[in-house]
Amino acid sequence: MLKLAIPMILAVSAGLSLVVQQALNANLRAALSSAAWSGFMSYLLGVICMAALALAMQDPFPSAATAARIPWFAWSGGLFGAIFIALAIFLIPQLGAATFFALLITGQMLGSIAFDHFGLLGLAVQPVSAVRIIGAVLPVGGVVLIRM
Repeated sequence: MLKLAIPMILAVSAGLSLVVQQALNANLRAALSSAAWSGFMSYLLGVICMAALALAMQDPFPSAATAARIPWFAWSGGLFGAIFIALAIFLIPQLGAATFFALLITGQMLGSIAFDHFGLLGLAVQPVSAVRIIGAVLPVGGVVLIRM
């Protein structure tokens, strides 16, 4: 368990960073009066940070041959990130951060169970079970309690 402590702390930190990111994006949306420009600025700074990381780690730029071998859908992660950011920018001011993220986690867990069960996008197959479904649905109870 101790071996997993740092990765688990980092995962919790990643979750916290999403709350900070989306609160900042919601504030930027209000200041700019634009969800689109708020999301754009979030991604622009993210691209700059990832480029700096790649340079710092001295990662080689992928070759055209490597890029050509990658399936088209593998490039679409940014699209789903943009959908997430846009929805968060719109919904956090309406729902609150706690409700938004509890529902987000519920969606992530239900989606993860489906992806695991069917082995979608190359994931190892892990059959669905009642216990896994209950675990995915429990955050809905948290939403109810948070909204009270």
